[in-house]
Amino acid sequence: MGNRSSLLLREEEIAQIQEETGFTPNQIERLYSRFTSLDRGDCGTLSREDFLRIPELAINPLGDRIVHAFFEEGCSDRVNFLQFMQVLAHFRPIKKGRDNKLNSREQKLKFAFKMYDLDNDDKISKDELLAILHMMVGANISEEQLTSIAERTILEADQNGDQMISFEEFCNALERTDVEQKMSIRFLN
Repeated sequence: MGNRSSLLLREEEIAQIQEETGFTPNQIERLYSRFTSLDRGDCGTLSREDFLRIPELAINPLGDRIVHAFFEEGCSDRVNFLQFMQVLAHFRPIKKGRDNKLNSREQKLKFAFKMYDLDNDDKISKDELLAILHMMVGANISEEQLTSIAERTILEADQNGDQMISFEEFCNALERTDVEQKMSIRFLN
């Protein structure tokens, strides 16, 4: 790989990232190359704007929410390579018989839950559900239909009657969903 990006990662950094995320050294180098190509300022970190230059995120209705997931609450408006890799690790396929710290079923569900929990209060309200539905379908469905979907979802998932969906209720609602498969991306070696 004659490009400059592979020269900037030291073996011990690769080993640390591999230990924390489960990616192979080859995958880490490929993702580092992608990371550096997104880093327009050449400062070793990515901004929200850098992420939004990714065409697949720019056209994704939940692109802003996905980008938001890369930035820890109140920390910084920039993401370094390790933080980038930690978020991507949520999307690694689960390997049976291996410790999956960042991409276990529970971690994948926590990541998905955070997409819906817009105000970070650890509950999904009808308004938050409506806002996400608006992002996903735009004006293709009437307001009445969206409200009906949101109300029905709350009614089906809410087990304690507080008109909100907690993380536990979210997990129960997705009990029969193959989250491990649906939230996995195949990363090339």
